[in-house]
Amino acid sequence: FEREVRENVLGIIPHLVVSSERELSREQWDALGASLTATSEVVSLSRVVSSLGVVATPTTSRAIAMNGVDTESESFARLGRYTIAGSLDQLTKSRWHVVIGATLARDLGVEVGDSIDVFSPKFTPNPLATLPTFKSFKVAAITRVGSEQLDANLITLTLDDARALLRIRAPQTAFHVVTEDVLVADRVRNRLSSQYDGSIIIESWTATLGAIYRNIQFSRSIISFMLWLLIAIAAFNLVVSLVMIVRDKRDDVAILMTLGANANTVQAIFLWQGAAIALLGIAAGVGLGLLGALWVGEIAAAFEVLTGVVLLNPEIYPIDFLPSQILASDIAGIAAGVLLLSVLASLYPARQAAALRPASVLRGD
Repeated sequence: FEREVRENVLGIIPHLVVSSERELSREQWDALGASLTATSEVVSLSRVVSSLGVVATPTTSRAIAMNGVDTESESFARLGRYTIAGSLDQLTKSRWHVVIGATLARDLGVEVGDSIDVFSPKFTPNPLATLPTFKSFKVAAITRVGSEQLDANLITLTLDDARALLRIRAPQTAFHVVTEDVLVADRVRNRLSSQYDGSIIIESWTATLGAIYRNIQFSRSIISFMLWLLIAIAAFNLVVSLVMIVRDKRDDVAILMTLGANANTVQAIFLWQGAAIALLGIAAGVGLGLLGALWVGEIAAAFEVLTGVVLLNPEIYPIDFLPSQILASDIAGIAAGVLLLSVLASLYPARQAAALRPASVLRGD
């Protein structure tokens, strides 16, 4: 989840949005951009014109958020990673083209090359009525991020088209800032906020997706706790199994000790038996776990089809599929932890076996 949120969802939305309560000239925006770029944690920034609006076809309409972006910026180039139909080149070749999300395209029933009307919050005065300002755009490309919130509500157009549609003279309305690490965005925001007066507004991605991200982190901690709880239960079962083996093999242990085996040898035998059982369990667990991780998407999809249960509701989670990532460090850490816990759990029955008195056992006491 963390990887998908970082690379997909946070790969398309800005880590920080820097805007102004008052209208700034181009020179003032340039000065603000220069001061932001001078911040060590800032990787890139893009000029944008952002607004809310409505997109419509003859049969349906949807409320959306629109971003007018500089086609030379890094944020525009990143859109190419998510394009599933059409091309971003059309936005640079001619005017009045737009990029929309896959969910929005499905809801509107449009494809690449179709026309949609984009309405702005601005109104056009008319002697008879006040009419909303709108313009017909052609769909140049369709993107899919995997987040219902973004795929259904965000459209992208060029900076000049957005300014014309919104009828604003300002060169931009905000900077979209990308930091070196999404997790430092709040710290950067706090430091930048102290450098500017109250008219400069700096918002972090955590204002919109922070709660979901924290919930995912919390869920990950809960899953880790449950995993180790299951491992502890398995270790307890190992203790019980070895205790039963010690009871069943009392006579054999007594004979071994009579033949010259000392307590340390007997203890080592049962410790090795516990370790062997653990290694078999680790091998089986790692094998099944790797298969599950490789096929988890297909397994989840089949489960949803068979049961009708949606595992990840796109209205709640920022992604609508079940991701997986195989980390050798996690596998090695869990395997080592299981082996250590199993050996420690084997100490009690091993010591019980080593403490047997051969004479008493052979007499049947």
